[in-house]
Amino acid sequence: MTVLITGGTGLVGTRLLRRLVDAGVDCRAIVRPGKELPAGVTPVEGDLLDPATLPKAVEGVSAVIHLAAVLRTPDPALIEQVNIGGTKNLIEAVQAHAPEARVIMASTNLVYSDNLSRPAREEDPATAQLPYPATKIVAEGLLRESGLTWSVLRFPFVYGDGDGHLQVAPQLLGSWDWHPAATMSLIHHRDIAAAMQIALSGAMDNRIVNLSDDAPTSVYEIARIVGAEYKESAEPLENPWKGHVDGTLARELGFRPVVRSVYQAAAEDAL
Repeated sequence: MTVLITGGTGLVGTRLLRRLVDAGVDCRAIVRPGKELPAGVTPVEGDLLDPATLPKAVEGVSAVIHLAAVLRTPDPALIEQVNIGGTKNLIEAVQAHAPEARVIMASTNLVYSDNLSRPAREEDPATAQLPYPATKIVAEGLLRESGLTWSVLRFPFVYGDGDGHLQVAPQLLGSWDWHPAATMSLIHHRDIAAAMQIALSGAMDNRIVNLSDDAPTSVYEIARIVGAEYKESAEPLENPWKGHVDGTLARELGFRPVVRSVYQAAAEDAL
């Protein structure tokens, strides 16, 4: 199996590539000049926004893991250009040059409404309006309608392996005025790799799948774990399911979190 990864130099991609290589997967990754990839990964110079560079990247691959996306930027036009335009270019390249390849796209639990009466399920409408999740909704649709073999893995809050993401969460969520008792679904980089290997096997074909660990964790607890201050409050929590997804389907398809909670990650020095 030869797998192409987009976004291989990003926060998720660098950690996923190392684990796939260690598992014996033949990996190649689209990379811009001057960017480095983990040892054992075949680089292919290219850019999702330059369709002429993509045929060489996709030819001969068994699967594509599409991680590349723009998230936190004040430029909504750039978010749309990369997340929708780049995905469209990639899909068209796969259709033309590797139509039998399986395409696995990373998405986000931010696509769901903040006001559900339970944890978000895959069949719930994706109604988000903010630029990042809104563009991921469109990109998901492009893939589902492509005629290719596809799967969409919706990530919750990703952390671990020293990426610094969990450490900035209290400041970030505080700026959004999150209640300290609000819980978030989480996923460690180890478990993204585990889920991707299941998806590469075909077990998640033509499905949207929520990923999560076994223990949604409150903002206040996260702050305590990373040694940050966070406001306290005994006021009622208005949206108790905001940020919390139902991971039942993933488990039915064979996914079992290796890092079951952020407390386990802290105990194993894997934050």
